[in-house]
Amino acid sequence: MSDFFQNGTVTTFHNITDRPLEEIEAELVKFSEQRPLGLILPSLFSELEGPALANIVEELKKVPYLNQIVIGLDRADEKQFAYAKEYFSGLPQNWKIVWNDGPRMQAITAKLNEKDLAPKERGKGSNVWNCYGYVLASKQADVVALHDCDVLTYDRSLLARLIYPVAHPTFNFVFSKGFYPRYADGKLNGRASRLLVTPLLRALKGVLGQDDLLSYLDSFRYPLAGEFAMDVHLTKEIRIPSDWGLEIGVMSEVLRNYSNRRVCQVDIADVYDHKHQDVSFENKQAGLSRMSQDIAKSLFRKLAVRGHTFSPSNLRTIRAKYYRTALDQLESYAFDAEMNGLSLDRHSEEQVIELFAENIMQAGIDFIDSPGEIPFLANWNRVVSACPNILEEIHNAVELDNQ
Repeated sequence: MSDFFQNGTVTTFHNITDRPLEEIEAELVKFSEQRPLGLILPSLFSELEGPALANIVEELKKVPYLNQIVIGLDRADEKQFAYAKEYFSGLPQNWKIVWNDGPRMQAITAKLNEKDLAPKERGKGSNVWNCYGYVLASKQADVVALHDCDVLTYDRSLLARLIYPVAHPTFNFVFSKGFYPRYADGKLNGRASRLLVTPLLRALKGVLGQDDLLSYLDSFRYPLAGEFAMDVHLTKEIRIPSDWGLEIGVMSEVLRNYSNRRVCQVDIADVYDHKHQDVSFENKQAGLSRMSQDIAKSLFRKLAVRGHTFSPSNLRTIRAKYYRTALDQLESYAFDAEMNGLSLDRHSEEQVIELFAENIMQAGIDFIDSPGEIPFLANWNRVVSACPNILEEIHNAVELDNQ
């Protein structure tokens, strides 16, 4: 059972009473009559072959309030796309697959590339960006939620709680972010948030001083959670990164466009487990090693926009401050895990911290050495300005693909 404590600069919705799901869903059905609700599922084809997505689809079949489900499908050939259409055919809601590798979507990407507006690299961010384009084109949802397709412990209460604050007609929230405890099989998980993001944010505050963005990001209990919901107008305004910095980038963009009084976080699960990334000590372009660099660079970019400057000397200070902060927090996590009967290998986690410290320094150097880099995807307002018929073209492409 959660507490009721409000901390940081964003509102926290707790799960104090374990309110019956049926009550929440009944309210969401009423809310959806005024503001239609949608869901985006960014998926690799490989996730259709995994254990998690089949259960997610079965749970979604029971959801009574969704007007639209958009599946963003990556790394799928024609045969695999046909399989995906059959895979999702049991969903009773209005659903469509955005086949990112299909010839119609690839033609649209090529057209955008001529104006230097297409994603520079493929990944979750570019998949989500394409889905936002279709959501805007289809005009079937006023509020859209998003969650990953690898959640092994999924049940539909996660979605209901996630979308509720933005869907509620008298609440003033435009963005909600999910949080949950990360443990499974007797182990404390969530290394990227515990060992990288939180200590790095606090190290940056210690070196750079007070900054509203750092305080805001540090208010989120699980900043790397892949589950969030937003007012559809946000999908037109935000500029998102195409790499592992997606979550940090989205949260930062929300603050750039709206007051933090319109942002909240929601306790959406008592237990949460999904596919775990390898640390990848040997290959810096894979696993948590790549993720740590992308996240650090995303933070450096956002802070530079706010007037902070970086040099090799203050990057060394940030690295040192991060390393000490992460080690201190690791001790707290180890004690917490032991009290709750969970295991935590302090030696292996210290090795991860050492890797992250090295990657933070490298990410900073890469940022300094690439002053002309434009790392964020154009927002859809700009894309429509440059290509006035693009949303209609996306809508037609997706509809024809799904016939």
